[in-house]
Amino acid sequence: MFIIDNYALAVLFCFITMICWGSWANTQKLASQKWPFQLFYWDYTFGILLITLFFAFTLGSVGDGGRSFLHDLEQAEMSSLTSAFVGGIIFNFANLLLVIAIEIAGMAIAFPIGIGIALVLGVFTNYIAQPEGDPLVLIIGVTLVALAIFIDGIAYKRILQKTNENPLKGILFSASAGIAMGFFYKYVAASMASDFVIPEVGKLTPYSALVIFSIGIITSSFLFNTINMYRPFSGEKVSFSDYFAMGNTKLHFIGILGGIIWGIGMSFNIIASDQAGPAIAYGLGQGATLVAAIWGVFIWKEFKDLPSKSFWLIPFMFILFVLGIALIITAKLI
Repeated sequence: MFIIDNYALAVLFCFITMICWGSWANTQKLASQKWPFQLFYWDYTFGILLITLFFAFTLGSVGDGGRSFLHDLEQAEMSSLTSAFVGGIIFNFANLLLVIAIEIAGMAIAFPIGIGIALVLGVFTNYIAQPEGDPLVLIIGVTLVALAIFIDGIAYKRILQKTNENPLKGILFSASAGIAMGFFYKYVAASMASDFVIPEVGKLTPYSALVIFSIGIITSSFLFNTINMYRPFSGEKVSFSDYFAMGNTKLHFIGILGGIIWGIGMSFNIIASDQAGPAIAYGLGQGATLVAAIWGVFIWKEFKDLPSKSFWLIPFMFILFVLGIALIITAKLI
């Protein structure tokens, strides 16, 4: 199977993750103009499964290192399969909360608050499970990210002050998504072998873990997203018949594309975790907050109603995110 053998390439893969994770939500913004986001989400989950299966049968089944996909599944212990599956369930719960937050508050709010919190929690939980990098530098890095989250929340509150809307709902869903998102990655990491070249018996290679993870996402959607469809926290109630009646080829493609983009990011991040370490790989990937904020601010104009006297909050937020992510990158180099 394809294996990354150096830290520099691992960092490059993590940057690709950052771009993918920060950009997939553009497909939700596009699709939700035409049909409910709950229906978009089904295509999104299908896209994740499709791309992880594609990688499993291609990159995961060639080369001399590791184990091929099907052989890896045959030898896997139930504990490893369960861990990757549970990771998918936790991620799906968190991601649906994030999708709702995007619908309510927009990308420039939901990502910095939600994924920023996930970054802080994820770096610490993954570092505890597998220490990689200088802990002091990591702490300073995630502290700067936490400050950026706080600044973003202040900006959102000041935007809504002009309309007399309560910012609590958007912030609450974003924060809840971030708290849940901070814990899924460690379950996926725990399911995998610590050495990708000569993986331990019973553990999964990254490609197999990703497929089981994706199955966990789709399976749990029949609970989580069904509730979201019939008892929506935002938007109108929809049914399964609406998925076929309201959708068309273009809308389905947009949703699947969103899942493929996110799945590429997740796959590259997991593949890179062998060289970068789970804490740093996850922390870099969650730099998606910065990418999503750029989309939200400059493309979707989500901060256009921010009072001019408060606009300094936006560049300040970006600076804090950049510095925090830079410290997370250099933590292993020190």
